[in-house]
Amino acid sequence: MVAGSEEGRRSMQRDESATELIRVSDEMLAIIGTAPLSQQGWPDRAVAFAIDLREVRQPPSLRFFAEPTREPPAGEDGFPCLYFIVTREACERLRGGPLSIHGDYTYLLAPSMRPILRAIRDCALPEGSAAPYRLAKCIELLCEILEADRVGTLVPVVGRCTLSELDRRRVVASRTLIEERSSEPLTLDQIARQCGINRTKLSRGFREIYGTSVADAIAECRLAQAHRALLGTDLPVGLIGYRSGYQNNASFTRAFGRRYGVPPSSLRSRMN
Repeated sequence: MVAGSEEGRRSMQRDESATELIRVSDEMLAIIGTAPLSQQGWPDRAVAFAIDLREVRQPPSLRFFAEPTREPPAGEDGFPCLYFIVTREACERLRGGPLSIHGDYTYLLAPSMRPILRAIRDCALPEGSAAPYRLAKCIELLCEILEADRVGTLVPVVGRCTLSELDRRRVVASRTLIEERSSEPLTLDQIARQCGINRTKLSRGFREIYGTSVADAIAECRLAQAHRALLGTDLPVGLIGYRSGYQNNASFTRAFGRRYGVPPSSLRSRMN
């Protein structure tokens, strides 16, 4: 991501709905406002981050849109949001790998990110210096968010979670471990031990945060991996099942059929 283009130096614009645009680079836009967002001028293959700018006691919250084909919602109750519209390629390049963040959850940002948000929102510098200053702060905040995603410290906001914040972070780490190693013969005890949490807290917290069990999450990751391989490779069905964590073809076929409604061989034949 390279900032400082001619568009970047003319970075702050206002439209008739008082939404403010900071054009960081050809790969990234930052938008501040409460009005619905137009997709005009968005970079291709963009993802979106929406950050609540309200002054509240709890840390700021973040929502992620993996495929923002519709306009992201404006700030709730008329409060402004900061939106980052960024190409997926730029995010993965800055993060050093694929994104782990999910679009199904709202996340708490670390309190240390609040000063960066305030600097973007409340900058009182003269216009000539405000533009490059806020542009740089947008890049800094995006990098902080992506680093938190990389190390697993983005914590989902949950309404009735009984765990401490530290244990919630451990549950988030367990989700990352499952996604990275789902094809291995993972057990609840093994996951709990590697994430530094006992199995009872892990089971309860996982269901409270993600609305599913650890076993179901492992199965979902394995089947999603198999589904991608069936559509994207010519590997034999049995080998795909084995590489996805299933010890025999019968159990793989049953699980795949329950999840997708068709046996794996039928899915592949439909695509050919």
